Amino acid sequence: MRKAIVASLLILGSTLSWSQAKLSVHWEELTAADFLQGIHRSSGICLLPFGILEKHGPQLPLGTDLLDVRHAALTAAEQEYAVVFPEYYFGQIFEARHQPGTVAYSSHIQLELLQETTDEMARNGCKKIIIVNGHGGNESLLPYFAQTQLEKEHDYVVYVLGLVETPPGGPQKTDKLDMHAGQSETSMMMISRPDLVHMDRANQQSGADQARLHLPENLYTAIWWYARFPNHYSGEGSTATKELGEWKMNGWIKAIVESIRAVKADQNSVKLQNEFYEQSKHPLDTKQ
Repeated sequence: MRKAIVASLLILGSTLSWSQAKLSVHWEELTAADFLQGIHRSSGICLLPFGILEKHGPQLPLGTDLLDVRHAALTAAEQEYAVVFPEYYFGQIFEARHQPGTVAYSSHIQLELLQETTDEMARNGCKKIIIVNGHGGNESLLPYFAQTQLEKEHDYVVYVLGLVETPPGGPQKTDKLDMHAGQSETSMMMISRPDLVHMDRANQQSGADQARLHLPENLYTAIWWYARFPNHYSGEGSTATKELGEWKMNGWIKAIVESIRAVKADQNSVKLQNEFYEQSKHPLDTKQ
């Protein structure tokens, strides 16, 4: 009898271990029970890969930023477990409204939807949310959103991982502009979705800087991008290589893994955030 009980426990233990080892990092692939396991296994850390839908030159898909950031985030989460939210492309892209396929939501919808999304993620146990940005047009939006979390109390913390600098070394770049759909983005898409790269079309349009504005460097106007790159293409996608794509993608994945580990270890942000909320109720009583 005792041997039978021990054998049953061993089988149950190995089954649970197998289940945990095979736990998907995709939010949408988990069952409700597996989702509970995922939240516990991740220590409440969830990733929100943030993309966009816009033209990427003549050779890349509209969802390039979304596809790339999800590839990087999902691969990182496999290395350091975290639950990854489904496709999210509701960001800032007004500068590409003149191009087919662009989806540009109004500014208030962008902020409201993002707030409700993180609120719902937190209600489901994601108490530390890392927004992983994959689109240059969100580099101002996302830090601003993170700052607005101090407007009222939240029982979770938002972190933003902005666009990651490629580590030094690696294959040499030859594209001097390389700002949008150029050598780098085309190379990375060769890694995340090579089936969607149309290299034969890369030279069908110009990605040259048309330099139609002459303003001081620190003077900003929203039309700057259109003035320089009306084709919504900056660089030379035809110079892309798989080797460069692997180098850049691996550097990005490494940065996400390091961010997950840092957030797992971070106990101060939530403590200080709660302290701030409390002190902001009575600013005259705050110690000077």
